[in-house]
Amino acid sequence: MSSSKHSAQRLALFNQEVVTRFELYNSLFLTLPFYQVKDTGILLPFFSSHCEKGVAQLKSPTEIIDSFFEERVPGVDEREQVNRLFRFIQYIERQVVLFDAVEDASFGKIPRTDDSGTLNGLLQQVASDDDMREKIAEKLRNFSLRLVLTAHPTQFYPGTVLTIMTDLIEALKANDISTVNLLLQQLGKTPFFNKTSPTPVDEAISLIWFLEHVFYYALADIQTKLNEEFGTGELLHQIFELGFWPGGDRDGNPNVKTDSTRKVAYTLRQIIFRCYYRDYRNLKRRITFRGVEEAMGKLGDILYVNAFNPQPDASDLQQEMIDLLESIKNTLVEDHDSIFVEIIDDFALKIKLYGCYFASLDIRQDSRVLRSVFQFGLNQKELNNGLPTDKWEELSEDEKLKLISFNEFDFPCDEEPAKGADPMINDTLCTIRLMHQIQRQNGEKACHRYIISNCQQASDILQLMNLFLWCGWTKDDLTIDFMPLFETVNDLKHAADVMEKLYSHPVYKEHLKRRGNRQMIMLGFSDSTKDGGYLMANWSIYQAKVELTAITKKYDIELAFFDGRGGPPARGGGKTHRFYAAMGKEIANDHIQLTIQGQTVSSQYGSIETAKYNIEQLVNAGVTSALHPNHRDLLDDNHKSLISTMANESFEKFMALRKHPVFTQYLENMSPLKLLSNINISSRPTKRNAGAPLKLEDLRAISFVTSWSQMKQNVPGFFGVGSALQKAKDSGKWQEAVDLYKSSGFFKTMIDNSMMSMSKSDFRITAHLEHHEQYGEFWKILKSEYDLTKANVLELTGTEELMQESPIDKRSIAMRERIVLPLVVVQHYALEKMKNTQDEELKSAYSKLVIRTVYGIVNAGRNLA
Repeated sequence: MSSSKHSAQRLALFNQEVVTRFELYNSLFLTLPFYQVKDTGILLPFFSSHCEKGVAQLKSPTEIIDSFFEERVPGVDEREQVNRLFRFIQYIERQVVLFDAVEDASFGKIPRTDDSGTLNGLLQQVASDDDMREKIAEKLRNFSLRLVLTAHPTQFYPGTVLTIMTDLIEALKANDISTVNLLLQQLGKTPFFNKTSPTPVDEAISLIWFLEHVFYYALADIQTKLNEEFGTGELLHQIFELGFWPGGDRDGNPNVKTDSTRKVAYTLRQIIFRCYYRDYRNLKRRITFRGVEEAMGKLGDILYVNAFNPQPDASDLQQEMIDLLESIKNTLVEDHDSIFVEIIDDFALKIKLYGCYFASLDIRQDSRVLRSVFQFGLNQKELNNGLPTDKWEELSEDEKLKLISFNEFDFPCDEEPAKGADPMINDTLCTIRLMHQIQRQNGEKACHRYIISNCQQASDILQLMNLFLWCGWTKDDLTIDFMPLFETVNDLKHAADVMEKLYSHPVYKEHLKRRGNRQMIMLGFSDSTKDGGYLMANWSIYQAKVELTAITKKYDIELAFFDGRGGPPARGGGKTHRFYAAMGKEIANDHIQLTIQGQTVSSQYGSIETAKYNIEQLVNAGVTSALHPNHRDLLDDNHKSLISTMANESFEKFMALRKHPVFTQYLENMSPLKLLSNINISSRPTKRNAGAPLKLEDLRAISFVTSWSQMKQNVPGFFGVGSALQKAKDSGKWQEAVDLYKSSGFFKTMIDNSMMSMSKSDFRITAHLEHHEQYGEFWKILKSEYDLTKANVLELTGTEELMQESPIDKRSIAMRERIVLPLVVVQHYALEKMKNTQDEELKSAYSKLVIRTVYGIVNAGRNLA
């Protein structure tokens, strides 16, 4: 069957299973009499249609909404108009949830374009090839996948809504209309937002829901399948690991304190024991034979006490639990014909995967803060050891590397800082001490990584090592992995030099040897996009990976890259597994580590079924080299030169845009940027240096990308790409660029993800700004680059429409964009009204209106994940 015919069939199935079913259930939903205005559900389809027509006619949001009320609800005053708009928003928010649920319920029924990337696809490829099976088994013995959940606020469903959505998906799968109707009623009456901002611990608890209900089962299922297919009973090592940032990531979040970290570590421990206890109760119903009573009793006591009672003096019980299960299994094998042994094996596997910690709690802090803490230490007489206190920061990097003394000292630290003490310094020192306690109680893997954000020099890492030695740790017992995070274009360029200085430093060299000669390096995408644009960010990371791999191999060290990719393509998301499948031999790719953030968590890992599919995609990408050793993405010098030229052109175009005199003003005044801090979905501020005037370098990448997406302009995901391709065309390199798209998985994925960003852009909504006195010229620059990028990308890919090769994703995006179009119109209308009204009460109402529209628009953007 031709691929086009297959695509048409899949699209027809999608329309039948998703689009038609959504429209049917949506018609039911709109008849439910929820809010103060009884006819909201009746009016909403007319309002949506009116917005579509108005946008198509390039009318301004104010014209669209004013004309709607004149036509459909004449005579109501401005306050009642605002009230009606709030009701529309409440319905649309829930329509997004309904569409999510319908789409998720149909997941197993619609063949995916990437089915070859699943575990079953992998098994089919090696079904009759023992040699290939052994190659994959060998690859898997040195492969690992770590998924790290972060608290970045890019999706706003509270736990109550997630639970309803889970039940709704099951009811939809069974076509249980009565239950669907009840759940829609529940959804209609359940709040979608918090009255107050969550604490870091609240954020952690929200994400732990996914650990408990999805990852706990999904990872164990896949590990079991891999063990059965490629291992001799069991693989030689643990393939899967979970990481966790809420409560540990204090980079720029003043609300994360030592106590937050302690509470999150405790909660992770308690929840994993509750998961175990649930499994134990099922186990107890089956293992009812003589000879196991004592071991079963001990295991039950351990699990119950740790699941439900506070354990201030907890200890790592992983091995004890495994030993008890092994004892029970031996009795079953020897005395009871091995009955129910598979249940014991499944339980033991989970305990091996998750221990007493569930997910490793990463600690992250900015290098500038860590430098100030180190300076504080130098100022203490008992720690100084003769170092030049006053002039330390003036020393050259080489001088610092020679002088750092690595003297051990047990510096006292109280979580309640003394009067006049810097709370950030105090927190840093107390957290370093706390990491030791967490390891003792939950196991070494519970908290063994310290990430240095904005890492610019080797001394940033060595000074942090010294801080550990000042806080009770010893060189011989420093069970910590120090991980630099390189994120700006400039830092990525110098990353290999920084690491070489570390690898050749005698103290760090010894530390690495004790850690198994393994080094983890984090590369951040979001800030490099904000720093240099989409194309340059991708290329800078690619080049940095090549250079870092080479320098690490030189010192015979095993390297794992930790990628800060997540959310939309503008923050490094999109079809992430394709990036890993496209890594050439020049790039270390035996260990995949990446952040799972925002809408990516619920869209790709919201159910066991979708989680297993997406995890298997990443596993498949990791073993591609064993399957096709000669098909790896190895860019030759000409290709590298071409991409480099295009990246530089894109960078110059993006930097010129950033330097435009109204760049920051446009973002502040025409998007909800200034109001994002009022949305109670995150414990962290929208920018660093919260009290200072807005500077682009202080603006968090997530706020930067979200603001552009709210305007439906998605600038970080495409700007400069069109000019870069035009540069190739003008310099006679066009055919090379076309060939590169066809041959390079890296380049193709980069372009395809950019197309995904563009497909969610709609410049018609802001077309009225073309003649704006202050912003007209700037808007034309954005629109011109969008048009150029779209034209060149379509020509490059040989297609007539964006995402033509991904018809289901394209259709899904179109449906979501149609659902939330009224929200976008209302948002721009409310922003305009805020500026022009003098009535403080109305100004506040419009501000709240803007904030509420943000929820639905972002939640509907899950395809960007």
